[in-house]
Formats: sequence, C-alpha cells, structure tokens
Amino acid sequence: MVLIVETDQLVLRDFQQADIEQYCVLTQDEKYQRFYSEEDCSIEKARTLAEMFVKQTADLERTKFQLAVTLKDSGQLLGTVGLRLEPEQQASIGCGIARKHQATGHAKAAMSALIGYGFKCHNLHRIYAETIADNKSAIQLCKKLGMREEAYFVENRFFKGKWWNTVVMAILKREWQKTK
Repeated sequence: MVLIVETDQLVLRDFQQADIEQYCVLTQDEKYQRFYSEEDCSIEKARTLAEMFVKQTADLERTKFQLAVTLKDSGQLLGTVGLRLEPEQQASIGCGIARKHQATGHAKAAMSALIGYGFKCHNLHRIYAETIADNKSAIQLCKKLGMREEAYFVENRFFKGKWWNTVVMAILKREWQKTK
C-alpha cells in the first residue's frame, strides 16, 4: 500500500524510482549540504539513500517513512520528510527541502502533516528532531511547529573539520493536540 499524506498544496508520498535523479540533483546544492558531513554529500550517497527510500516502502513492519514532498498541482519534487519510529511510542523527524522552495511555507506544511500522521496513525507519544545548533532555520521551523528545546549538546558531532553543537527539539502528543 502506498503511503500518501496531503495538505492544501502538497502531496507527501512514498518515494518512487522516478524520484531518484531529482533527489540527487536537489542534494547537490552547496547550501543544502552545509549541515551534512562530506560523506553524506556525494552524488553516490544521495543515489544510495534514494534507492533505500524506495526499498523501505515494501517493508511489511515499516518503521521508516521517508516521503517525497511534491507540489499537488504539478507533482514537482520539492524535497523529503522523514519519520523514524522508535521504541516506547517515540519517533524522530526531519526534512530537506530544495533551496528554491525554502521560506515558502512548504517545509512547515510538510512537517506539520507528517507530525499529525505520526500522532494519529502510529499513536506516538513524542516526536523529536535533532539538528546542528547553527541550523537556525531548522530550529525556527521546529518552534513554529510547537516543538520546544529539550537538549543542547556541546561539540558532540565532528564533521567538516570541526566540532558542532546540536539541539534536540520535541513535542508531545498532548502538546500537539492543543495547537490543532
């Protein structure tokens, strides 16, 4: 069964073979790559990830939902959002939107739809996002979604030749329900 989550302007759906090349192109933008390690930025890694996203759609006991974010009217791929189920009714969430579609409200709409899907369809208790502390846009997006800062880790990730701080943002189901 193909997973589809819709908003007014977007369709979040399972990745398809036809999305792989478009996904590879969007991940090669230098600004898109700035908070990813070098090994995660190669075209080969992007292709491997996209192929994995397609294969995950066939899992019977699915715990990973990496969805293509597309415009409803044209089907154009804007990026991806992911929900990864964990034990004890928890999940991590994340997104990557092509630079030319950032600051359009599409990331917020896609993430909001995916959070709603997680709480409703998987009876999650808590959803969290972890990001590099310098990724102010991601932190602002999480705040707009009603998430709050739960943790701030100092120099716990090393890539691009330096140590980076990370932030964990989270929301509980009851907090989410208050915003809806």
